[in-house]
Amino acid sequence: MDKTALLHVTVEGKEYSYPLGTPYQTIAADLQKNYQYDILLVNRDGKLCELHKLLDRDCTLKMVTAEEKPGMQTYERSAVFLMLKAFYDVAGRENVERICVEYSISHALFLRAKGRFTLDQALLARVEARMRELAAQAIPIRKQSVSTDDAVALFAQKRMPDKARLLSFRINSHVNIYSLEEFSDYFYGYMVPHTGYVTCFALELFESGFVLRLPAQGSPRQLGDFCPSMKVFRELYDATLKSEALCVSNVGELNETISRGNATQMILAHEAMMEKKIGDIAQEIAARKDVRFVMIAGPSSSGKTTFSHRLSTQLLACGMRPHAIATDNYFKNRAETPRDQNGQYDFESLGAMDVQQFNEDMTRLMRGERVELPQFNFKKGIREYAGNYLTLGPQDILVIEGIHCLNDRFSYSLPRQSKYRIYISCLTTLNVDDHNRIPTTDARLLRRIERDARTRGYSAQATIRMWPSVRRGEERNIFPFQDSADVIFNSALIYETALLKPYVEPLLFGVPRDCEEYLEAKRLLKFLNYFLPLPADDVPKVSLLREFIGGGCYQV
Repeated sequence: MDKTALLHVTVEGKEYSYPLGTPYQTIAADLQKNYQYDILLVNRDGKLCELHKLLDRDCTLKMVTAEEKPGMQTYERSAVFLMLKAFYDVAGRENVERICVEYSISHALFLRAKGRFTLDQALLARVEARMRELAAQAIPIRKQSVSTDDAVALFAQKRMPDKARLLSFRINSHVNIYSLEEFSDYFYGYMVPHTGYVTCFALELFESGFVLRLPAQGSPRQLGDFCPSMKVFRELYDATLKSEALCVSNVGELNETISRGNATQMILAHEAMMEKKIGDIAQEIAARKDVRFVMIAGPSSSGKTTFSHRLSTQLLACGMRPHAIATDNYFKNRAETPRDQNGQYDFESLGAMDVQQFNEDMTRLMRGERVELPQFNFKKGIREYAGNYLTLGPQDILVIEGIHCLNDRFSYSLPRQSKYRIYISCLTTLNVDDHNRIPTTDARLLRRIERDARTRGYSAQATIRMWPSVRRGEERNIFPFQDSADVIFNSALIYETALLKPYVEPLLFGVPRDCEEYLEAKRLLKFLNYFLPLPADDVPKVSLLREFIGGGCYQV
């Protein structure tokens, strides 16, 4: 094509002309005045592109800022890169053994650092000052395609064995390496063009490591509130130590375990750890003589149903007689269900539940009365009674599962000492490598895509489309109450993404390229490409993962 040719670019319905080879950064700069926040990426006809890329066709562009998920992920990734460069500059590369981005907590990333230095607030202050110095210089972040073999050798030489191991399992002949001056690293995802885009951050000492504080997605120019759930953090930290004990703390180590034929032992060991935890919870419940109600809540695809069954088995082993109560049976009749701002039924709000009837029934059961329990008919949208009576004896205990179970307004009439509250969530601690974390929401989304397809006939596109609404409901109805739990149960299994890969990949490939959900499907496909597949043959029938892939011994 003639390099002097003008190409047509459409942005928000307006048409512009730019020469062939114009960087998207130039176009973004011309249009920045129309946007409140910095443009970090462009969406070209459904494909995300970094701003250093060159215009090579007529196209429609959508500007992406940190108000949107891909933009915020790009900002976070770039901030991590900037922090790593600054940390190595301040501490000295020869003194840094390892810096590991562990997980996200309350608008921040928790990191651990190891080497010949003292990790204190004074060191972090120097690192943060260096970050701001680099940001002020607007240093270009360069992207280079190198052969995979050269990348493996590079990271082995730079004492980053996690990256060398990860890339040794890549089939692609080339990989992209990012460089900031002389500092090079490998990242899963996109970057901003230069350090001047990263201006909102802070470093603070926290527990055994430190946190990189970042903006909230809706407010990219101010730090998000840092109010971490310490119960969730300690559960994440405990899971990290268990993963390290199994020598599987990142994808490279997981792939190595699978390729060497050691997956069965890993599966059974992690399942045994989980069963022990469930047994310990059952013993604690049995020791509390006043407890009559086990209240279980957690976000979507945490494995609540299978966990309830396994806990009931352990309670039986402790000499108790558990009875399952599904709070879904206490939905209000459809005609009384509240609607959301879009006019849709809001089944996730507390207002959708017949709270008064639930409390009356549970109070009567606690008094030893015989109570007829309802069954909700979802087809008719009404509660029905079909002679399902229950009376509680001395050893009987109710195992109740539902999104509002940790909210005292849902069980207002039940004495605090009669309730044992459990928060369950899939708290992933396995990371791609030391600098590329795996969000816990990704693990739950993969679970849900497979379960929705298998049990409800939903496409991956439909599940991805619904996911933001599901997440908003969790933020409103579940996460605010997680710290009120007596115990937090982590349902994440270290091998699950490798197991889910053969199930979920075909579903994601079925998402049409011309729909909004394709960007998320493509991101997940790229993510799954890091994992070797793992067959389900050795996964126990009681495993929480059976709730999603099928073949379990429980009716879910």
